[in-house]
Amino acid sequence: MVNAVLRGLAAAALVILPVVAPALAHAAETLPLADAVAGLQVATECRNGYVRNKFRHWNTGDDPAHGCNTRAEVLLHEAVDPPTVGAGCRLTGGSWWSYYDASVVTSAGSLDIDDMVPLAEAWDSGASAWTRSGARRTSTTRAPRPRSSRSPHAPTAARPTRPPAQWMPPGAEVHCRYVGEWVGTKPRWGLAVDDVELAALEGAGADCLQETVTYEPGH
Repeated sequence: MVNAVLRGLAAAALVILPVVAPALAHAAETLPLADAVAGLQVATECRNGYVRNKFRHWNTGDDPAHGCNTRAEVLLHEAVDPPTVGAGCRLTGGSWWSYYDASVVTSAGSLDIDDMVPLAEAWDSGASAWTRSGARRTSTTRAPRPRSSRSPHAPTAARPTRPPAQWMPPGAEVHCRYVGEWVGTKPRWGLAVDDVELAALEGAGADCLQETVTYEPGH
């Protein structure tokens, strides 16, 4: 079953939003998962005013000269076997690994790009307060490699806007990793958790004693 959600790479955030996230003052930090959960801000979530198109979809990427937008850059960063890059950044070949369900995907065209913290959840958690005075790179992903907000995955409707209290990857052996990436993303972008989400994360922190969380300020 190709529920392939690929996670890996890029704290160098590859999502562009037409909003400015609050600047975070702390330096990069690595903590045990339980300690990172204890440091999360808790607040009531609210989806009032959320519209998907308030979040810009793709930009021209880090290097406009090569013709690759952020989607292609994520695919290139995440590839296990790098694809061939043709004219206009057309990608052929290559393969991608999904740690969610231990699947290999070999067609870039069959992959979607997903946010670690879904945009609706980010809005509920504090992104609604970000100013609209410009575009800012932001990431909603992950770990032990530099983490990215966006990751390739085969299309699935299982996780559109759900936090860990409501959805986890199919493979139980990767739940600690998934929670660690989620927890590392929220404080990086000044996003809160609600009481139900916090309880689920605290339970994971108690069970995932070997998991650490590394996050750094957004750029």
